[in-house]
Amino acid sequence: MRLHALLAVLFFNLTSARADWPQFRGPEGQGHAVVQDLPDEWNETKNVTWKVPVPGRGHSSPVIRGDQVWLTTAVEEGRSLRAVCIECSTGRMVHDVELFRVEEPGRIHAKNSYATPTSLIDGDRVYVHFGVGGTACLSTGSGELVWKQTGLAYTQPYAGASSPVLYEDVIILNCDGTDEQFVVALNKWNGQIVWKTPRAHLEEQKKNPGERGGFALMAYATPLVISVNGVPQVVSPAADHVAAYDARTGEEIWWLGYKGFSEVARPVYSKGILLIAGFENVSERVLYAVRPDGRGDIRQTHLLWRLEEGIPHVPSPLVVADELYLIADDGIATCLDVVSGEEHWKERIGGKFSASPIYADGKIYLCSEAGKTTLITPGKEFQRVSQNQLDGSLMASPAAVGRTLYLRSDTHLYRIEKTALNSL
Repeated sequence: MRLHALLAVLFFNLTSARADWPQFRGPEGQGHAVVQDLPDEWNETKNVTWKVPVPGRGHSSPVIRGDQVWLTTAVEEGRSLRAVCIECSTGRMVHDVELFRVEEPGRIHAKNSYATPTSLIDGDRVYVHFGVGGTACLSTGSGELVWKQTGLAYTQPYAGASSPVLYEDVIILNCDGTDEQFVVALNKWNGQIVWKTPRAHLEEQKKNPGERGGFALMAYATPLVISVNGVPQVVSPAADHVAAYDARTGEEIWWLGYKGFSEVARPVYSKGILLIAGFENVSERVLYAVRPDGRGDIRQTHLLWRLEEGIPHVPSPLVVADELYLIADDGIATCLDVVSGEEHWKERIGGKFSASPIYADGKIYLCSEAGKTTLITPGKEFQRVSQNQLDGSLMASPAAVGRTLYLRSDTHLYRIEKTALNSL
């Protein structure tokens, strides 16, 4: 084992000049990995370099920089909220830090955990977020706390899920509860509020909350920062609308309304088009394709097309080249033309899905809640490459760096790569 660990470290050092995976859905936040030579097949005994237990429970995805992979988790039934760091080359636990104590964690949805938001790595700092549980910054080297922010008060039953986003020197958070809904930017150096913008289009639901008991105001989506005509926009889905804010000031730029609740999926942006999973009413999922260069209410002026079938609630969309790929929660995969919305194919993958797909090494990775990862080749015709089964459930989205895939199950973290590389 010592020889194997040494060889793994040597190989890691030889391949360390690679793109990291610093946030939810990778370097650009849209599910694309700069990798090569990943295995097409694996299981519990094949192409697994290491498998290490992760204490507690969490759905946050791995984030990776250098020889570190960071996760969040909750132990003691959600009372202890923690950040965990594992050494990539060996699987050794480096840090296990309690950040927040919660006296009454409250209820939790079956699809959620007390540690669902994915962390964010920037330089020698890692930023972790637990929704209303709090936000914190740690040193990646020592694991010591740099700052905490616990003053963002709002009520969010079933715990949080929206992940933090970085723009220049601020960390941007969606905070959508049943009582307060706002987007906030924190100074990344000290955690202080730089700007805070209340949601401006929820007044009718606030006046008439009885239809859904007020819970329609909740949302769990992660925002996406894009540049439009030189302006950095924070595209931020809420419960019943999506809005774009100037990342520098928090000023609202445009918005598009829909009647919904519990929005989860992160938008994607390609060819000047934003693809946003939302609602038409409370029960009907809709995908909206919009141009983000408008002002004010853009529904009548900038909506290009919409789709009403096969729309995911939890998994985020994925764009590869000219095509948009969707994996619905019930396992139906759909391929569409990004510009026109024309459907190329629709196939049943099988199983239930919460993890967002990624594109890596020329293939699309679809991870089911039953622990099965299906690989398909992108294109206008459906082509399945393989199906790969692991123990446990895959709720967290995958991460990929170098020649390595990282998968977090409900109990373990896996480092997956070709046997030829991990048995030198």
